[in-house]
Amino acid sequence: MRKRILITGGAGFLGSHLCERLLHMGNEVICLDNYFSGSKQNIAHLLANPYFELVRHDVTVPYYAEVDEIYNLACPASPIHYQKNPIKTIKTSVMGAINMLGLAKRVKAKILQASTSEVYGDPEVHPQPEHYWGNVNPIGPRACYDEGKRCAETLFTSYHAQNGVNIRIARIFNTYGPKMSLTDGRVISNFIVQALSNKDITIYGDGNQTRSFMYVDDLIDALILLMESKSEIHFPINIGSTQEYKMIDLAKKIIQLTGSESKIVFKPQVEDDPKQRKPDTSLTQKVLPTWSPKISLNEGLTRTIEYFRQEIERQG
Repeated sequence: MRKRILITGGAGFLGSHLCERLLHMGNEVICLDNYFSGSKQNIAHLLANPYFELVRHDVTVPYYAEVDEIYNLACPASPIHYQKNPIKTIKTSVMGAINMLGLAKRVKAKILQASTSEVYGDPEVHPQPEHYWGNVNPIGPRACYDEGKRCAETLFTSYHAQNGVNIRIARIFNTYGPKMSLTDGRVISNFIVQALSNKDITIYGDGNQTRSFMYVDDLIDALILLMESKSEIHFPINIGSTQEYKMIDLAKKIIQLTGSESKIVFKPQVEDDPKQRKPDTSLTQKVLPTWSPKISLNEGLTRTIEYFRQEIERQG
C-alpha cells in the first residue's frame, strides 16, 4: 500500500536522501523546505517523479495536508548555519515541532522527530545513554540548536502523553555523506574540502576530541526502521556508530584517502565544543535488533570524497 509521507527539511542533506529512499520504496512523498540550508539541487532529479511533490514552505508556519507519516527533519544542523540566525534556528525547532505535531494529531499520522546527540552537550558520561540528561550550556553559542532540539523532544513526548500522538524520536549522532554542502562547516566536510584544495587542515583544540561517524545510508535505514516499527517506541533512541575517532586521526585518514599535500594546523578550541561523543546503543539494539551501521569509515569517506571532488569541479 502506497503511503503518503511528509518530509520537512526534505531538500537538506539528510532529507534528500530520505526522499529518494521512500520514493524508491513505492511511497508518495511531499518535500517541504524553505532552502535556508537545504538546496533544490539535492532533489531536482526527483521532480519528474509523479509521486514526488516539492513545496517551498517554512515550518514555523502551519501546513495542512492529508498524510500517513511525517518525518520532521527541518532545522539547520551545522554550527555555521544554525549560528547564522540563532532565533530562526530555535523557532524552527520549537514552532516547527508544534506545527507538525498539530498536523499529526489532526490527521492521526505517525511522526518522527530528528533530534540530535547535541542534546547531551559536552557530556560528563561516556558513552552517552538515552537516560543521561546531558551537560548543556543554555546560553552558549550552540544553545539555539541544543535547546531547540531538547524542547522539541519535550513537545513530542507531551503530545504523545496528552493527545496519544504516535511519535518516534531519533537522537542522531554525527552523520556524513554525499549531498553535504561544501560550506557545511562540520568537521568531515571541512577536512575534505581543505584536503582536496591542498590547504592546511584546521583542527580546533588539540585533536584528541572524539566523534562517532555514521554514513548517511545507515542513518536512513535506521530512521525508516524506527518509523515502521510496530512496537511502542515513544521515547528517544540513539542512532549512531559506536566506532570512535580522534580528530587528529580523522584528519590523517582524509589526507591519506585524498592523496593531499595538506598540513595539519591547530587553532584554539571552540567554546562549548564537546570533548567526547559516542552513543550507548544498548537500547537501540533492543528496539531495532536488525539494524547496525554497515558502511565502514574508509568506504564512506571514499564515497564522500568523490562527491566533494565532483562538486568542486562543477562549481568551478
